Amino acid sequence: MKIYIIGAGPGDPDLITVKGLRILQEADVVLYTDSLVNEELIARAKPGAEVLQSAGMSLDEMVAVMTDRVKAGKLVARVHTGDPAVFGAIMEQKALLAKEGISCEIIPGVSSVFASAAAVGAELTIPDLTQTLILTRAEGRTPVPDREQLKELASHHCTIALFLSATLTKKVVRELTEAGWSLDTPVAVVQRATWPDQLIVRTTLEKLDEDMRTNGIRSHAMILAGWALDPNIHEKDEYRSKLYDKSFTHGYRKGVKD
Repeated sequence: MKIYIIGAGPGDPDLITVKGLRILQEADVVLYTDSLVNEELIARAKPGAEVLQSAGMSLDEMVAVMTDRVKAGKLVARVHTGDPAVFGAIMEQKALLAKEGISCEIIPGVSSVFASAAAVGAELTIPDLTQTLILTRAEGRTPVPDREQLKELASHHCTIALFLSATLTKKVVRELTEAGWSLDTPVAVVQRATWPDQLIVRTTLEKLDEDMRTNGIRSHAMILAGWALDPNIHEKDEYRSKLYDKSFTHGYRKGVKD
């Protein structure tokens, strides 16, 4: 017995994997996060499928529904926003399902961090500038481990992607500046990436809180920060990749010197 946990992607109903869509269209029961997953995608479920919204359910209620339907011999698809592996809250579901003898197959999805990077045309890892991307969130009502405080992570001075932090921008600015980030560090905020009402705000660390407030952004926003977000970074020759450098030798091409 098993269920499928499917990453629905960030919003655009076409940004689901082929496999994820196939399972969705085969499922007898679809349980989805109605506050986050696009209804247009769920409308692609097969005719007659039992479609259930989970936003108003507790963990125990969700697991009870999935367990009941699987034990009745039905194919169950649990649909999450983005990619289930990142702030997906799937571990507790898996643990309770396992107690019922039910396993989970996870089908990955497009995370909002990568949808946001695509929306602003950014490469988050730039040669000789930053080769590291940290996915995290600012500490709010839900704590983060002491060793993962934003100030500590920011000390690496790499690209940072902040989930679930739209109401904590004062804290974000304070901790990044305390870690030595300059106030002119580029920041890109993407609200509801890939949805029809997607909003992009390009700003700096210094103006982040003000620009978030001016644009009324308090939820469903990805904050990307670091010099990889410089909109003019592509014009700087010193940050070119070695991969396509004609003088660079690798396993498929011999470099040619001028």
